[in-house]
Amino acid sequence: MRPWAEWTRDAVAGIATQTGAALPVLAPGATSPVAGMDLWDMWPIADADGRTVLRDGRSWWFFLAAPRLDDPEGRHDVARIRLTSHGATGWHDHGDAFPDGFTPGAREWSGSAVLDADGVTLTQYFTAAGRRGAGISFEQRLFASRGRFLCDGGAAMLADWSVPEEIVAADGAWYTVANETVAPPHGIQGFRDPGYFRDPADGADYVLFTANAAWSKDRVNGVIGMARRQDGAWQAEAPLLAAIGVNSELERPHIVVQGGRYYLFWSTQARRFAAGLVAPTGLYAMVADAMAGPWRPVNGTGLVAANPPEAPTQAYCWWVTGEGMVLSFVDYPGVGPGDTAALADPAGRRRRFGGTPAPFFHLVFDGDRVAIAP
Repeated sequence: MRPWAEWTRDAVAGIATQTGAALPVLAPGATSPVAGMDLWDMWPIADADGRTVLRDGRSWWFFLAAPRLDDPEGRHDVARIRLTSHGATGWHDHGDAFPDGFTPGAREWSGSAVLDADGVTLTQYFTAAGRRGAGISFEQRLFASRGRFLCDGGAAMLADWSVPEEIVAADGAWYTVANETVAPPHGIQGFRDPGYFRDPADGADYVLFTANAAWSKDRVNGVIGMARRQDGAWQAEAPLLAAIGVNSELERPHIVVQGGRYYLFWSTQARRFAAGLVAPTGLYAMVADAMAGPWRPVNGTGLVAANPPEAPTQAYCWWVTGEGMVLSFVDYPGVGPGDTAALADPAGRRRRFGGTPAPFFHLVFDGDRVAIAP
């Protein structure tokens, strides 16, 4: 018996008749709260139990950030992690998370952030993409660094980071070693997006991550990987979820506990589904009564919230907080399903790209069903 749950073609096929998952259409034209920069994938500062940290009445979020390049798709090659906050006065910028040249990658990709019970010590889990000082590659490694989060009167400072430590490596057995130098048209292999979770049942610490199945020869072989902390060290375990022959890229995995149930969330894009499967870019989830499972698709299909059919590329990277609040970023709004020419060249992509936080929304949890709050 396989130790992981499976997201099946039959479950995804049910999306065709599912209702109520489409998000409202976003109007184009929103501007980034960080002048001259694009913002995308995000995660909050949370405590070990998953509660969103509030300081001075504000929640605190890390985004990937890059200068507004002529082609916004180039942002992944220069990404840095940046601290922001959100409150009654909107979004505020608090600068880069790490000093220049500090992290071991050529650029910094997504992760998660956990504040200790002392209210000061912060652990940043993140992806190092490529290697500092080397040419651009799509190698991905998982790191953690501990520092101090200091906040007073709306001003914030991150300081005293420890030397980043690689927490777990792809083994080539469960998880493909992601070290490509050229991005193939069907998407890069993954070993990224470390998402921290503490199991309230026994206090065990986990990190989930985006990966691909090393044992599968199917090009469409996305998995959600897992590592567990044992005796102070992270040990890779079997995947939590596999989508062999279904989807190649289950991004930004994270777990939220609501009503005693465990909800495993991830984001994926329409183009990452296998041939013959039609499903939207959106937020997806599985649910279980315990970390050990069994895991089953939320709403019977896995789909929780999706870009609307008339704007299929308007947003991406949905993060669900412990309180059931959801944030994403504005991707390419106002582009219809047949308007591929609008994004065919760098100038067109620059005109359409949002690169800013999307509006928050909330989820309603009801056992195996999760819906967008009215």
